[in-house]
Amino acid sequence: MRVTVVTTWLPTDRAPSSGSFVLRDSAAIRDAGQDVRIIHLVPPHQDDGARHRTLEGMRVLSIPMKPSNPLSVARVADRLRPALEGADVLHSMAMSSLLPLTVLDHARALTLPWVHTEHWSGLTNPDTLGPALRAAIPVVGHGLARPDLVTAVCEYLAAPIRALRRGLPTAVVPCIVEPQDAVTEPPGGKDTGGINMVTVGGLVERKDPMACLDVLAELTARGVPATMTFVGEGPLRADIEERLAADPALGERTRLTGNLDAAGVRAELARADVFIGPTRGDNFFVSAAEAITSGRPVVVSDAGGQTEYVTDANGTVLPLGAGSRQWADAVVETAERLAPRGAASIAATIGDSFSSAQVGAAYRRLHEEVAGDLRAH
Repeated sequence: MRVTVVTTWLPTDRAPSSGSFVLRDSAAIRDAGQDVRIIHLVPPHQDDGARHRTLEGMRVLSIPMKPSNPLSVARVADRLRPALEGADVLHSMAMSSLLPLTVLDHARALTLPWVHTEHWSGLTNPDTLGPALRAAIPVVGHGLARPDLVTAVCEYLAAPIRALRRGLPTAVVPCIVEPQDAVTEPPGGKDTGGINMVTVGGLVERKDPMACLDVLAELTARGVPATMTFVGEGPLRADIEERLAADPALGERTRLTGNLDAAGVRAELARADVFIGPTRGDNFFVSAAEAITSGRPVVVSDAGGQTEYVTDANGTVLPLGAGSRQWADAVVETAERLAPRGAASIAATIGDSFSSAQVGAAYRRLHEEVAGDLRAH
């Protein structure tokens, strides 16, 4: 089956990490035996000028589009008409890709079976949005009502999508998190009682990295020789560094690695005893799942889809708003409770459930289902 992926998120030379999840999903669809072509509706700040290229063996056509400009969206809709010819299934990914496709659908110029995959955390956590994006949610809802099928990465995100689609087909296909070939036991403080904590993600308000420092401070005050490693970048780095400078006891126990590639992230997870994620709102929370597949127990908030795979066998879930004492208690208890299970046992709680093979097969089944339904009508 020939699948054309349309997305506003995809790596470019100017934004090499943008939309890496879209590229992974597209490759999984390809590896499941489908012919995949990608149309990248590239926003101005990511446009490197390339119009035809190949990514991981897949052909990519780049069409410039400024999502906030209705004229730009209309021009892209006209260009998409011929670009979609020859496809058996259209698969859009990311909210803003809906804009020109909705224009085509309104004009009755879109006759392909249409699957859309949504990741946007604004649907599940509108309080984290600015006024302009919050006001756009009804527009997003209108766009989400157009595809034949919409997929979400977790039930947590699927719930508001189902409400917006008013009963139209909605399915769950998880983010890709590959199982590790081998996992190592944590370095641990078996003799010292020490706990090496790590968190992976943007240093932004929604991830609440300052709460991680509160937990570290609480453990330090108890005499627990704990450390904290932040993997990622963001606007709150300066705030973190300011607090560390003001509190040398925390500063000497804290590391900020900046952004790392996949191998670097795995290395930091291997150095840790516990992953901590006091997020105020995630959907799938990929880094928490990556920690588990690396054999590390997790302590996370309940604000997100991570509650669908974090269990007593691999971690602890705390209510949003829990204080630093509760978090410190949970970190110590989780490390002690799960250390005897071993890294391999923790990793096995997810196994290959979120592997690219599983995700690719799930998308292929949905493509065939939607195409079959359209032919039947």
